[in-house]
Amino acid sequence: MAELLLEILCQEIPSRMQSKACEDLKQSICRGLKDYRLEFTRVEAYVTPRRLTVVVDGVLETQPDVREERRGPRIDAPKRAIDGFLGSIGIQTVEECEQRETEKGTFLFAVLEQQGLPTIDILPKLITASIERVSWPKSMRWGENLFRWVRPIHSLLALFDGIPVKGALDLQGEKIPFGTVTSGHRFMAPDPFEVKGFDDYCAKLNNGFVILNPAERKRKIAKQLSKLARKVSLHVKEDNELLLEVAGLVEWPVPLIGHIDTAFMSLPPEVLTTAIRTHLKYFLFETSSGDLAPSFATVANIMTKDQGLGIIKGNERVLRARLSDACFFWDKDRETTLESRIPALSEITFHDKLGSLTDKVERMQHLAVVLAPYFSKAKALQIQNAIRLCKTDLVTQMVGEFPELQGKMGQYYALNDGESDQVAEAIANHYHPQGRGDTCPSAPVSVTVGLADRLDTLAGFWAIDDKPTGSKDPYALRRAVLGTIRLIVENELRIPLRPVFVAALKAQELNCETATVALDLLNFFIDRLKVHLREKGVRHDLISAIFALGDEDDLVRLLRRVNALADFVESDDGGNLLVAFNRAANILKIEEKRDGREFSAEIDEAVLVQDEEKELAAALVKARDDTDAALTKEDYVTAMHAMAALRTPVDNFFNNVTVNTKDATLRTNRLKLLSGIRQTTRAVADFNQIGG
Repeated sequence: MAELLLEILCQEIPSRMQSKACEDLKQSICRGLKDYRLEFTRVEAYVTPRRLTVVVDGVLETQPDVREERRGPRIDAPKRAIDGFLGSIGIQTVEECEQRETEKGTFLFAVLEQQGLPTIDILPKLITASIERVSWPKSMRWGENLFRWVRPIHSLLALFDGIPVKGALDLQGEKIPFGTVTSGHRFMAPDPFEVKGFDDYCAKLNNGFVILNPAERKRKIAKQLSKLARKVSLHVKEDNELLLEVAGLVEWPVPLIGHIDTAFMSLPPEVLTTAIRTHLKYFLFETSSGDLAPSFATVANIMTKDQGLGIIKGNERVLRARLSDACFFWDKDRETTLESRIPALSEITFHDKLGSLTDKVERMQHLAVVLAPYFSKAKALQIQNAIRLCKTDLVTQMVGEFPELQGKMGQYYALNDGESDQVAEAIANHYHPQGRGDTCPSAPVSVTVGLADRLDTLAGFWAIDDKPTGSKDPYALRRAVLGTIRLIVENELRIPLRPVFVAALKAQELNCETATVALDLLNFFIDRLKVHLREKGVRHDLISAIFALGDEDDLVRLLRRVNALADFVESDDGGNLLVAFNRAANILKIEEKRDGREFSAEIDEAVLVQDEEKELAAALVKARDDTDAALTKEDYVTAMHAMAALRTPVDNFFNNVTVNTKDATLRTNRLKLLSGIRQTTRAVADFNQIGG
């Protein structure tokens, strides 16, 4: 057993790409080892801004020998068949094969033995293939090379049990040889050093001011930030995402604390956060009361003789310039009302086939009228005002500089203009929810505007047939659908989607088959709903079972039915009835195909001979009546209980009644009984869609 160590040293890898690339290289190495039948005990991968490293423990030093036995044709087979077999296994003559007697005659057998190669001889090809398999969202070529990588590669370290791996990576221009040498920190320890193994590698990297493990860099940053905060009696604003990103920007983190001019603290906190955290990657501090403090922390990648004072001053200058611009935008934007910015929306194209933002706002107002009956607490005037103004902050200077603040700045400016809290809140929240963890608005005005915005967008792109395909979704339409679903479901809105889609499509004033496109959009919604509910542990086949009934476009009602169905199929009665249904459906499928007709007519009670037949016929009538009554009241639990009552009579029927009897009249009537099971259960769900 031996250790394999691989390091790819290159120019700085973007932080957002590091973790995936690290995992991809790890999996690629594992795949290569398995392809060559080389077992191993453990594999770890690490990444820094300048290097990808994989270490594999317990690797076999030699490939295991392979013995394979292959059966060929009969000895009396045509010569062409025999020659083909010999050629496929690399044997020249029949005499090199064994002849063995079998029940079907005498056959040729070949025993192939392949001696395993030393692992170190395999590794050059394995490592090269593993590197070439790693994919990047963006890659580049450099020099005269045709090989693509995220950034230019400087060196490759490859050791097997301390022995250098021979070979090189062909860049299709130049070659980078595998070696035993790497280097430490780019500035503090740039001199190359030789490596003997992973432990030696880690120790020398640490001495060379490189922390290899990103988790360790993250812990160090968090610990030092907390220490800095305590010195100034503040708290670090929790930001795990930023912590992870910054850990990917440095090999030797050195947190430093800087000061924010108090004049800038009057800016909205969202502006401060966006400028400091999002654009400059600085950490923020909070006071004991939870307010932003006039301090920030940057993480340098170097230790300096002046203890970082020069770095701090430089970052303070950058921040001062950025916040000065923000202050100017803040003051300048408030000199002009949102109302006066409405005409400027006509100059912004929403989509070349869907018009300007003015066109979109007009369509949203039309949709708001359609949606209004479903919002008893929403005020029509507030909704119309919110829609008119919801996109106007896009033409402000602040949003032009900080696009992330769209909606939020609109809220501030609306309040500055004297608009109501509800209107201002709707302007801010109509973009939410944007992701899985984002809060879903609940205020009626906000929900209405958010729905109108998304429904118009979806209807527009469906009308021009520019839908998501495969993994491509340039307009984030899947996210728009999930946001719509959350707005409806979490606010329990009883909105029939099909007529709303039709209204949204008609508002586009485009030439499309409205009913067909609306159905296609509804099907896409159901697919997204399955994804949404799968994350919550709900079976997607149960959604299909309800949706297959063909008349369900109320998401709230759909989910109630799905939840009731889920409880039902998990119960003993439900599980057994499902088994019985499948048995009935299978028999009907076979017999209907054989007879060329469906057995969907009314049951002839006069032909019911056995007690079990009569019992089932009566049970089906009662179940149908009870189910219809419950469904009318949207009492889906009671409807499922009505179905559960069929279990015993169905079981008794199958245990005691022969369906395919020789008597044609009896057979037909009994098949009608099975069809009755199918029809009755379909009142609550299409059991054909339920797996298991």
